[in-house]
Amino acid sequence: MNFSGFLEQITIFANEYSFKIVAVVLIFVIGRFVAKQLTIFFKKVMIRARIDATLVVFMSNIIYFILLLIIFISALNAVDINTTSFIAVLGAATLGIGLALKDSLANIGAAVVIIIFRPFRVGDLVELSGATGIVQEINLFSTIIEPVDKSIVTIPNAHVLGRIIINYSKRKERRVEHIFRISYDDDLKYAKEILQRIIDEEPRILNEPESLVVVNALSENSVDLLFRAWTLVDDFWAVHYAILERVKLEFDAAGISIPKKQIDIRTK
Repeated sequence: MNFSGFLEQITIFANEYSFKIVAVVLIFVIGRFVAKQLTIFFKKVMIRARIDATLVVFMSNIIYFILLLIIFISALNAVDINTTSFIAVLGAATLGIGLALKDSLANIGAAVVIIIFRPFRVGDLVELSGATGIVQEINLFSTIIEPVDKSIVTIPNAHVLGRIIINYSKRKERRVEHIFRISYDDDLKYAKEILQRIIDEEPRILNEPESLVVVNALSENSVDLLFRAWTLVDDFWAVHYAILERVKLEFDAAGISIPKKQIDIRTK
């Protein structure tokens, strides 16, 4: 084919498809603008409805993706491409992608359930999958918590939803509980008086619910005393450690021993 023939083919193609190409470009440009505006509108509506911020972002992305898909199909129709077969191929591809990314999709589904049913929120003190800390973020794939040591723990949402969730922030109070072991030779009543005095003198321990100091068990080598008191969630760890130190010092001063584990070794 000579150069003039090539130009002729280009001219024929331009005359036949130029309008369609312009239509496709306009559909994409205008459609994308409209999609963004509609997404912003729905996002504002969800924010006004006080829907959780994570769910707002998730739903906004879904809405924008669906609108772009509609625009893409409309563009194909503008150039007379049969979209029926395209939709079938898209459905098969979606199924394949879904099977390949089933774990990720499970995390996304779990995120939606967490956000809707709210077993915890950002800022709550929780125990998830054996880790305890403050919830910093709930995204589409994972929940991020910050333990006391200021590390960052990332837990897949599917693991969060499939296990026990303990939310300490659902109530204002949290229970401090210890087992203190004393020797059978020590004065039981005096030991209980010391523990009760520690409760009475600790200002961060609440009067209600009522605190408790009782004999929990008569073990093989010790008498086990159950110490149970309530404090505010924010004061829990400070009180938890303060009680341990105070009991050790008070028991030492009173001559009350804390039995060590004994192992009997017999030889023939």
